[in-house]
Amino acid sequence: MHIQIVLFDGFDPLDAIAPYEVLYAGGVASDGAVTVELVSAQGPREVISGTGGLTLRATGTLDPERADIVVVPGASGRVGDLAEVPEAGAGECEPDQPIPMLLGRTLSTELPALLTQAMQAPDVTVATVCGGSLVLAMAGLLEGRHATTHHLGLDLLDATGAHAVSARVVDDGDLVTGAGVTSGLDLGLYLLERELGPRVAHAVEELFAHERRGTVWRADGLTPTAF
Repeated sequence: MHIQIVLFDGFDPLDAIAPYEVLYAGGVASDGAVTVELVSAQGPREVISGTGGLTLRATGTLDPERADIVVVPGASGRVGDLAEVPEAGAGECEPDQPIPMLLGRTLSTELPALLTQAMQAPDVTVATVCGGSLVLAMAGLLEGRHATTHHLGLDLLDATGAHAVSARVVDDGDLVTGAGVTSGLDLGLYLLERELGPRVAHAVEELFAHERRGTVWRADGLTPTAF
């Protein structure tokens, strides 16, 4: 199982590194059943985050034909109003920009087309952390889908036609989304459990001394009545 974690200018480092470390450890614990790499839509390059100029290197190109799972992080910067997303391409990537601007800039890159390809591929799961689901939503890829994001962005998800769910992790089949920044740990552990089974996920959970929070939400079972 090959996993590509997407970097874009202004990405949130923890959104990318938390699932990377969890999934990499899952590969070690499973004798190589999981491989993971950092990629960008433009190919190998140094990608500047939205956190103090911290930079990570994408070693490959986002390629849905090579990936079994594609993970999209959110952005790091000033929170601002997540309901006010600027037009595509607005502004340059500079330190301490508003998160909506950083998310909006992805729309003028090759990323939306590649994510569309990934969402349409029958054997690819797309996963997101925090504002990563807003990248998909702004690209028009989440209409009618169940998803979550940072709690400040749930209204925007609804506004784009998605069914926003206030949960730590939401499993909508070939779309798995995580909520706030640290949910990347939970997302990674859940993907390991879903794809490789609970024993590998538990081993990595113990290694990281991190216990997952909350119930993974799925559109299954009885519909609860109001309390």
